Amino acid sequence: MVKPPRGYRHRTRRLLRKHVREKGAVPKLSVLLHPYKVGDKVAIKIDPSFHYAMPHRRFHGLTGTIIGKRGRAYEVEVYLGNKRKILFVTPEHLRPLKA
Repeated sequence: MVKPPRGYRHRTRRLLRKHVREKGAVPKLSVLLHPYKVGDKVAIKIDPSFHYAMPHRRFHGLTGTIIGKRGRAYEVEVYLGNKRKILFVTPEHLRPLKA
């Protein structure tokens, strides 16, 4: 008998699943190609169909600030309580905040 995987990404597929009609659909191109600049505020909305540079599920729904870029991913500064966290997140998991 094979034991099931225990990684947090395995659990993410169950917790953050898409609606049946959204399954397999990629976000709008305008969201993926949005030009983020340093200092922009973003909302972290995890897309479970993209595993690369996916933040931990505890950051889902939080607001962060863009502080840099590394390749295709962005460096996002998020505060958990009074702790500062730096995440490396691809644009599939980010949404621009309307401020």
